[in-house]
Amino acid sequence: MPYTPGATLDGLQASLGSVTLGAVDSAGVAWYLQTLEGWDSPDVRAEFSEREGDHGAWASPVYLGSRPITLGGTIVAPSRALLEQAMDQLRAAAGLTDTLLVVQESTPKQALVRRSGKPLMQYITDTKATYSVLVTAADPRRYGTALQTSSTGLPSVTGGLTLPAAPPWLLSAVTVAGQVDAVNAGDFETRPVITIAGPVVAPLVQAQMPDGSVRIMSYSQDLASGDVLVIDTDAHSVTLNGSVSRRRFLTVPSGWPVIPARSVTSFLFRSTAYNSTATLTASWRSAWQ
Repeated sequence: MPYTPGATLDGLQASLGSVTLGAVDSAGVAWYLQTLEGWDSPDVRAEFSEREGDHGAWASPVYLGSRPITLGGTIVAPSRALLEQAMDQLRAAAGLTDTLLVVQESTPKQALVRRSGKPLMQYITDTKATYSVLVTAADPRRYGTALQTSSTGLPSVTGGLTLPAAPPWLLSAVTVAGQVDAVNAGDFETRPVITIAGPVVAPLVQAQMPDGSVRIMSYSQDLASGDVLVIDTDAHSVTLNGSVSRRRFLTVPSGWPVIPARSVTSFLFRSTAYNSTATLTASWRSAWQ
């Protein structure tokens, strides 16, 4: 039977690059998604060394591994030519470089994946075929599709006045701005990207963690007007103006900051000299296992 372009099909819905699975495309090709293995949780990496002369074992730290994902289903096309075209589209979508996989759940989630196995496609009829595609996400997190961003300038102080009359009357000063609160709605810690735009003297970022601890990122160089410094807390990289590594100038004495699961981390922007045009922007996505 003919399918209506744009219609949603029963079952799972996802998109792999430019191919939408679980729906009918503009050519009337129906892409059924019936298998989504590996999306539930990645494997873990852990080691256990047996205790000599005692019960039990010594446990190493446990880390999440990469996330292999298998997408499988059926393609139904109006003609053989359109079926062959659809199969070619799917092979191309399972790219050898980072490709965006988005899964439509109650909270849509995404991962960057690469092809990690041979795409398997089998004709059933001249207009119908099955497919199975294996891709792998190097980062085990499933991220929310909504990119969250928040910006602030350096803190400024307003008010603060002592009147000459006796007894002296003091009007309290108020610190304005200088802080970004980053909320992670997911069930696993996520790692933000911090962007600092100059001019600013030796910028410093204080991350106030939910447990009360503070993690500091201190950059020892000044940023001129037009300079943009990007700190990627996941890649542990520091890049100036899009191309120049400046990692050696950043000190992270207490470890790289994260935004823990279902928590808020506050990022405080500081400098020894105030400049009204300097800005800090935090970008992050909520993350799930």
